[in-house]
Amino acid sequence: MKKQTELLIIDPQNDFCDPNGSLFVAGANGDMDRIASMIKRLGRSLYDIHVTLDSHHFVDIAHPVFWVDANGKHPNPFTIISDKDVESGAWKTTNPQFQSRGLEYVKSLNSSNRYLLCVWPPHCLIGSSGYAVYGALFDSLLEWEKNFAMVDYVTKGSNFWTEHYSAVQADVPDPQDPGTMLNTRLIETLEIADEILIAGEALSHCVANTITDIANNFGEDNIKKFILLEDASSNVTGFESLGENFVTDMKKRGMRVALTTDF
Repeated sequence: MKKQTELLIIDPQNDFCDPNGSLFVAGANGDMDRIASMIKRLGRSLYDIHVTLDSHHFVDIAHPVFWVDANGKHPNPFTIISDKDVESGAWKTTNPQFQSRGLEYVKSLNSSNRYLLCVWPPHCLIGSSGYAVYGALFDSLLEWEKNFAMVDYVTKGSNFWTEHYSAVQADVPDPQDPGTMLNTRLIETLEIADEILIAGEALSHCVANTITDIANNFGEDNIKKFILLEDASSNVTGFESLGENFVTDMKKRGMRVALTTDF
């Protein structure tokens, strides 16, 4: 029986993958070119392709506009804001009405062992050119769809109250927004695959969180289906240790590592 191989591509968007993108991940353009070539080479040997799309508004809890210091100045990109920073008044929400929920949010990140809040440049704004899938990859996806297949696009991140690194749940799920809760549909779809090829950006953040969350809801026996394409995923500069720790931990749980050229 033919092996059911599925491909999961995390956030392959211009803002991450184009050198002119607002949050370019060094090496991501090469990653996308390699994954595009692999898709063209494998064609219908790929049973299904899942593509996640970071989908943000300009006002977002992880964008500079949301926070100000004691002098009313917005934080620079890559500023880390902890619960202690908000409690001390070093950072407060630009809109005073958001203050209590902002504090609750950073406390929740700390207590649930998620990443501390990092302020990012506005990126993947819904409807912008930076939101679009990287051109070479998009062309290969269209070619694959000509076989009367359909790419499974999964959006995440449009709730401005929470970061949404993981494609299957927000960092702090909002009970009022089903889109922030656990995406059981995607997890259950992937469970039936024989192997799941993993690519996308950034390894240190959205890839790491997505795969970890799937693994934690997947059953340990299924983790051996994961194959990380290490030449198709890069870390955000300065956060390399997060990506390295993720790979080390997941390999211990059964994830394999390969190159796009191995397929």
